[in-house]
Amino acid sequence: MGLAVIRRRAALILSGVAAITAVILYQPPAELQAGSSAESAKRAVPVVEAGPDARGVSGEMRMQFVRAGERVVFPVRVRGDARGFTYQWIEIRSNSSADVARPLRGDTLLVPLTPGFYELAVKRAGVVQRITEPRLAVLVPFELKLGSTLNGYQIGRYPAEWAYDADAERPAGFVEVREADLDLPLTRHIKVRDFVTHDRQTIWPRYVAVDPRVLDKLELVMRELARRRGEERMDFDVEVHSGFRTPLHNAGVEGAARDSRHLYGDAADVAIDADSDGKLTIFDAYRVEQAVDWVERLHPELTGGLGVYSSQRFATPYCHIDARGERKRWRG
Repeated sequence: MGLAVIRRRAALILSGVAAITAVILYQPPAELQAGSSAESAKRAVPVVEAGPDARGVSGEMRMQFVRAGERVVFPVRVRGDARGFTYQWIEIRSNSSADVARPLRGDTLLVPLTPGFYELAVKRAGVVQRITEPRLAVLVPFELKLGSTLNGYQIGRYPAEWAYDADAERPAGFVEVREADLDLPLTRHIKVRDFVTHDRQTIWPRYVAVDPRVLDKLELVMRELARRRGEERMDFDVEVHSGFRTPLHNAGVEGAARDSRHLYGDAADVAIDADSDGKLTIFDAYRVEQAVDWVERLHPELTGGLGVYSSQRFATPYCHIDARGERKRWRG
């Protein structure tokens, strides 16, 4: 065999080895690997969740409130690459979308035009993640109230309407509540049913004004009650005697002020079992009173009224707590 032949065979062998080695070592991009592009893309989608700031100062808010068509600050946290996500608001208990998909950029999201309760759905690479807390309550604007009624529900007239003063106080809008919505959580301890007016109307839907500041304040009070017992958080037994009151209903409540804070949804009459002994006593009310004072010192933006009601004419002692913006104290 000639030297040239030997050299030619050796070159062929070496080139073959090099080609095989290259095939073994080469790893194509994931999106080009046969049969794995879609699955790999889905597995690469990071988890998206509501950021802590979406749950209020207390961290216990389960609902945000905003008028239709406006924007809401709704911080989301993405565990990984945040690019390429879209968002939609989905009606609770359904898969019906309230609007078109929009790019998820930043923490300010556009709100649906239709009043109701919604959950945020984010999507990337065909993967949909639904954020169930906090939910969104899109309000019916106050301006849609015709005289004393809204969609057949009797609300009555606000002092601002009698005065015809455009700058006078009134709720921004009303939450539209159907019977199936009553057990939706507003906070860790408070549900929608707790703020529905205790009138005798049987029509649905009903309409409720809710100021989230008082909800946040109630949860901070319970956080403080827990702290004083050496715990970070506790579940308390809470009775909400009165949340929102329509002006019509408020007019028939004995001793109620004509412009009661209950009309604006920033007040609640609550009895809290602060010592968890299964009884609601004046000592519980005193503990709540102390906790409210401390919360207002730490959070002056939540300053408001506090009334302690301990008369024997009440079934149990309770406290009126509101977030009107100025400090008021009384006993009843």
